[in-house]
Amino acid sequence: MDYDSVVDELYALRPEDFTAARASAVAAARTAGDRELAQRIGTVRKPSLAAWVSNLLVRSRPDEVEPLLRLGEGLRQAHQDLDGTQLRELSRQQHALIRALSAEARRLAADAGHPVGEAVQREVENTLHAVLADPEAAQAWASARLAKPLSATVGFPAVAQSAAPKSTVGPNAGTRRRGSAEASSGQDREADEQRQRRLAQARRDAEAAERELRTLKDEAAVAGQDADEAKQEVDRLQRRVGELTEELESARGEHEQARFAERTARERARTADRRVREADRRAAKTAAQLERLTSADT
Repeated sequence: MDYDSVVDELYALRPEDFTAARASAVAAARTAGDRELAQRIGTVRKPSLAAWVSNLLVRSRPDEVEPLLRLGEGLRQAHQDLDGTQLRELSRQQHALIRALSAEARRLAADAGHPVGEAVQREVENTLHAVLADPEAAQAWASARLAKPLSATVGFPAVAQSAAPKSTVGPNAGTRRRGSAEASSGQDREADEQRQRRLAQARRDAEAAERELRTLKDEAAVAGQDADEAKQEVDRLQRRVGELTEELESARGEHEQARFAERTARERARTADRRVREADRRAAKTAAQLERLTSADT
């Protein structure tokens, strides 16, 4: 038994089978004497329904994983290069692929006995958007071990019309304005470089803030799931306490009945013994009288 194989098996299960299987794996690790492994397995989080659906998509359609990952790489590169033409083309592919994968995930969930509604499907779509925008999210999704749906990062800003390829200036106009263009070209380049640096820094800051927000949301979701699981365990134990209390009361009643029956039986035994002794005395007395009478006749 090793951690990765156990986790893969757990996340391949249906949601309703997860908790019992995790408890069984923890018990098996403890029986094998590996307390550290048992502790690690015990911390594996049960996936939400949307996370389970996302994992199911990866496991059931592995051939669809690589195209989405490649599309994300292309989108991120085009976004970084401010390539408007490429961004528009890849964005069209993005929307089509996400719609197709989302619909396929919903169908797979229904076939597995867990039909999902619009809210869960939106969470699956948000996860796919996150995969395209964030390489770390892409790696987590491809592992098929999501415990919570992913939140899309700031994402790719809409490609403005001004991002279209710029038309070149005709040679005559360039000749007429060459003097002023040469005079200001250095300033233009410097200003453009400053804008690019500010844009890149703003993008990094926004992505960092979004990652931090996603992390906090995931931590809050995990804490909420832990609280839910703890409450379920408390409720289960409370029901078990009630059942055991009823069994104890029933056993006490049966014990009292048995003691009463024992006392009654002992009393009957003592009464029977007393009657036997009395009968013995009467028999002995009768035998003595008979012997006296017999002796007198002779």
